[in-house]
Amino acid sequence: MASLSSPLNICRGILKELRFVQGPAYNQSPAYKYVLEQFRKNKVTGERLCRAQREAHHAAHTYLCLLASTRSHLALHNLYHGKGECSAEEAAGLVGLRLPTQPGGKGWEK
Repeated sequence: MASLSSPLNICRGILKELRFVQGPAYNQSPAYKYVLEQFRKNKVTGERLCRAQREAHHAAHTYLCLLASTRSHLALHNLYHGKGECSAEEAAGLVGLRLPTQPGGKGWEK
């Protein structure tokens, strides 16, 4: 992830994850409206130290991390578990190994 230190970047990241999950009509969803409402409610004021704003910023950053991690987990799960059972050769290839070959060719003939 890029530098997500500012609330604007975190808000954009959350909305990007929502767009990925919900498709092009994500901006009509209740989640979209809620995220924007919370960011507007907790925007920076003239106070020097605003604990509620910092807590909201931390919660938003944590939520963005959860969304991105969940998306990555699903992609990895589909990559390695979506195909069902694989052969021994494919399993060895996943970890960068090759199966030994038989001395007389592909297999033993009877």
